Amino acid sequence: MGILSWVIFGLLAGVIARCIMPGKEHMGIIMTIILGIIGALIGGVVSTALGFGKINGFNIYSIAIATAGSIVVLFAIHKIRACKKA
Repeated sequence: MGILSWVIFGLLAGVIARCIMPGKEHMGIIMTIILGIIGALIGGVVSTALGFGKINGFNIYSIAIATAGSIVVLFAIHKIRACKKA
């Protein structure tokens, strides 16, 4: 996939993850895209390591993997920000 498709894919995965796991993070569109791209990379690595397959284009399976990875990243962001407040 090219850079533009990764950006669109990251935006889609990031928005879905933020809808599933809402919080008080004040993220703009750029941070949501970055969240989705990092989530897609993490989800792809974990999915490939576990033998489920990898992200290989725009399909439901790849979006589900990227969204799951984005939720993990978003959870980590929640925990890091909670530790900083304490």
